[in-house]
Amino acid sequence: MVGRDGDLQVDDNPYLHRQFLMLSHSDGIWWVANVGSQLTATVSDLGGGVQAWLAPGARLPLVFSQTSVRFTAGPTTYEFEVLLEDAPFAALTPKPASSGEETIGPMALTRDQKLLIVALAEPMLLGDGRGMGAVPTSAEAAARLNWKITKFNRKLDNVCQKLEKIGVRGLHGEAGSLASNRRARLIEYALAARLVDVSDLPELDQIDSTADPS
Repeated sequence: MVGRDGDLQVDDNPYLHRQFLMLSHSDGIWWVANVGSQLTATVSDLGGGVQAWLAPGARLPLVFSQTSVRFTAGPTTYEFEVLLEDAPFAALTPKPASSGEETIGPMALTRDQKLLIVALAEPMLLGDGRGMGAVPTSAEAAARLNWKITKFNRKLDNVCQKLEKIGVRGLHGEAGSLASNRRARLIEYALAARLVDVSDLPELDQIDSTADPS
């Protein structure tokens, strides 16, 4: 059991379920199940080619030798890995893009859209050695990019709409939902799908602080 009071105690975070994820073995397969009532998790293979959204009440088979599990509770995003011996499937490592725009499936990211994702994922990419990172507010991410908040929100809407069109769930800003939930889900998906990684962080330091933020 994974949770605040589970066999694997992730963190003393009041936003985290006492029992959130359950790892179990049945029918010759290891499974991960979401036994919580509110939080979701993003499960992906090592290469980011396969990723799934694990909602409350759902379960998934663990079939790869290395599986990453990411979830957000309150202001913090967490990640842990599950290692499986004699895995029934092997993950394929995607080929790096040759040049030009960053292409993910049928969609392409502009430089601004890529920077926005890097700015949001920066705390998780830097980490603290325990597989966790804070979820930046929109104002914090906009300041990191030297953008006005109106520009940041516009770019965030564009990125989320693009991902929704290719079937990514959990990014729609429904009435009553927290804005932080959308940012957290974007971080989880971007890391799971390997849209960004540590090698992208230097781009944030190359932003011209004198440029027009509009």
